[in-house]
Amino acid sequence: MEQGTFYEICGVLASVAMILGYLPQAIQTIRTRQTDGIAMPTFIMMFVGSLFFVLQALLHEPEVIWSLFLTNLVTGSCSLIVFIIKMYNDYFKKKA
Repeated sequence: MEQGTFYEICGVLASVAMILGYLPQAIQTIRTRQTDGIAMPTFIMMFVGSLFFVLQALLHEPEVIWSLFLTNLVTGSCSLIVFIIKMYNDYFKKKA
């Protein structure tokens, strides 16, 4: 197997593992709206990290790294949604 093919396979497997590892927690949080055990800085930093990985994937020369782009698009979107739910629960619900 040539190095480029092995590199791509590793990227795709890493993407699948990251999404499958992260998505169940995000789905449960979105479904239940339970955010008491979630640290807000963790999810905002995960979003920021994913945003920079998306930029890195898009700016990579000579071509886009699609596995990096798609993985971080999914995990970044989930992180942002969980962060918004956490903000709502911590700040707006308590004022009501």
